Amino acid sequence: MTNYIVWAVVLLGTTVQAQDTLSVSLRQADSVFLQRNLLALAGRYQIEATQAQVIQARLLDNPTVNIELNAYNPALHRPLDVGAQGQKAFSIQQTILLAGKRNKRVAVATEQARLTELQFTDLLRTLRFELRSRFYDVYFTQNTLREYINQRARLTETIRAFERQYNRNNVALRELVRLKALLLQLNNDQLDLQNQLTEHQRDLRTLLQTTAVIRPLTSEADLNRYKTALPPLDQAVNAAFDNRPDLRGAETLVRQADANIALQKALATPDIRVGGLYDQNASYTPNYTAVTVSMDLPVLNKNQGNIRSARAQADYQRLVQRNSRVAVENEVQAALQRIQQTEAAYQAIDPSFSAQFDDLNLGVLRNFERGNLSLIEFVDLFETYLENVQQLNRLNADRINAYEQLNFTVGIDLFK
Repeated sequence: MTNYIVWAVVLLGTTVQAQDTLSVSLRQADSVFLQRNLLALAGRYQIEATQAQVIQARLLDNPTVNIELNAYNPALHRPLDVGAQGQKAFSIQQTILLAGKRNKRVAVATEQARLTELQFTDLLRTLRFELRSRFYDVYFTQNTLREYINQRARLTETIRAFERQYNRNNVALRELVRLKALLLQLNNDQLDLQNQLTEHQRDLRTLLQTTAVIRPLTSEADLNRYKTALPPLDQAVNAAFDNRPDLRGAETLVRQADANIALQKALATPDIRVGGLYDQNASYTPNYTAVTVSMDLPVLNKNQGNIRSARAQADYQRLVQRNSRVAVENEVQAALQRIQQTEAAYQAIDPSFSAQFDDLNLGVLRNFERGNLSLIEFVDLFETYLENVQQLNRLNADRINAYEQLNFTVGIDLFK
């Protein structure tokens, strides 16, 4: 797999340099996306940052050292008198966390790190869905545009022939004008398609981090992947519950909120500070040494506000999680229905219809030029043919995007 990814990246670089056009299959586009997309690369740094916070949470507090030096000895009139007749004192203290604060702090940081990983996975899921949608949008829009360009060339030749016949007074001006109006309409429709393709290309190039014009490559095997039987609703919903990173992220937020409650309760317990003290001459006896123990008295501040806030946040996250599960179930159901509806429209088309219409189109111009078709019949068939081409390609794109929508909704690739 690693060699394949490297090959795909090399292909990207060499193709761009050669002709500024990238011919790439969907599988290659997926590999290049993972290697080059800046959002995908940036997400890994966020994961690294939150994992570092787990390391930080495990660290113990540093000890505190205090040094006291005599600034001025009034008896001997000596500044900074720290000698045998002067004064100096040293103390050190270490805070000892009670009530398992350290482990609870680590638990909160661990859940945050897990949440960041799930958010990164969800980002990849969203970007990959956009990549595949734009890939097929570009593919089928290019197919439509290619046919428009071909028909425009044929119509232009027909108009030139009619202009010659018009100059010989063999055809009426209204017929020539109607053909030129048809060409103008074709040019406008072609411009709309080119604008759509430009937007799709822009999004796809951004995802692949390239400025090359992308030419998607597909095969029958690629398209046949989307003829797999659909899973039952309950099976698809369970798969979404198990695999959706955003849903697992909602569960992680609940666990993090619970861990924060435990941490806030632990913070209500004061910590103990243990240390030692050396005092040269300021105590009741020279060279005084002592052990020190101190702690805050939990009288005024028992962390009540933070505990209450943590409980409210936990209740909020539980409701959000429940809502997320309901939303995911409805999304899966809607995705399955969309596939069924799109598939029904696709299956309703006679498999031979497209070929028959292509054959008919080949003879339209010829028969029109020979006078076997009237101008009205020709214009009607010409417009109907182009509309048929556009609708079939749009339906093919919608059909594949419906299957990819189910993949996105469930969180795994069901059609391999």
